[in-house]
Amino acid sequence: MSVQFLGMIGHRLTSEIIAPSGPIFDKGYITRFAQAHEQAGFDRILVGYWSDQPDGFLVTALAGQATRTLKFLLAHRPGFVAPTLAARKLATLDHLLDGRLAVHIISGGSDGEQRKDGDWLDHDQRYARTEEFLDVVRQEWTSTQPFDHEGEHYRVAKGFSAIKPLQQPSLPVYFGGSSPAALRVAGKHADVFALWGESLAQTRETIAAVRAEAARHGRTPKFNVSFRVILGDTEDDAWAKAEAIRQQAKARLAADGAVHTAKPEAVGAQRLRDTVALGDRVDRRLWTGIAALVGGGHNSTALVGTAEQVADALLDYYDLGVDSFLIRGFDPLNDAVEYGRELIPLTRQKVAARLAGARRTG
Repeated sequence: MSVQFLGMIGHRLTSEIIAPSGPIFDKGYITRFAQAHEQAGFDRILVGYWSDQPDGFLVTALAGQATRTLKFLLAHRPGFVAPTLAARKLATLDHLLDGRLAVHIISGGSDGEQRKDGDWLDHDQRYARTEEFLDVVRQEWTSTQPFDHEGEHYRVAKGFSAIKPLQQPSLPVYFGGSSPAALRVAGKHADVFALWGESLAQTRETIAAVRAEAARHGRTPKFNVSFRVILGDTEDDAWAKAEAIRQQAKARLAADGAVHTAKPEAVGAQRLRDTVALGDRVDRRLWTGIAALVGGGHNSTALVGTAEQVADALLDYYDLGVDSFLIRGFDPLNDAVEYGRELIPLTRQKVAARLAGARRTG
């Protein structure tokens, strides 16, 4: 299998080590950020979702109009837009982007974050709603006749969408979550299951669990893992850079303790805290320094080393069945450019060589 690279763009410059700057919806920065990923050779970029930030649909639309081949992954939380309307919005955006859209469904890992938007369901109820949401969305995308739906969370009478996704039969659906409730939904609906950067052993365990759930539905999802990446000209340079990032992040957290807090209800965050418990450095390249600072609250584990070393570390996950990686840095735009110079082409070369070797011996 080939390998794909995803990035992530924001609506203004900020990170764990950089205080927000510029207008909150910085059109010029969004445009430059998306174009930098396209020029660096990324396949797709994620546009995230936060309960107090600009609308991701519009960020994606703007970035999409500034690029030609780059694909997009739009994060969306069920519960705030009816599934029929969400399906039509996503299908319309797919047409605007000439078939370059996928959706990343996030059920919500923090009660406090959900309540900012008026959602008071608990963790497992949110995943049950997500399952039903996706049932309706898929019907809206694929039904050639009006359909009815009556469930616990949604009721639809004669639902129908005249606009279908440009990609047939549906948009790719990315999905994540580590709880039993999440794995159940993933088995039924995930085309790509997304993991945060855990240890190799943890990743192997999750992949096996998702595959078992998916097999019950006759499905075979793909897998994506998210890492922060810290590169250096030498290994010592890379680790020195990681330590500097840790100290900068500490300083920023001390100045603003509300930034990047943990998600106590999220099983994924707990799994990252389990990774942190394994030590500051895990396996060959996995660094838990920032994950420890933020309590596992987001994709905060990093791969540290030279481009060659990080590419080899990515191949360790590739060997487990991971065929796409979301990589982003702590200096977001500049790091994306840096990844395109060496890490992305080098990793692709290593995967291609591996595939060619397998064909020769097969």
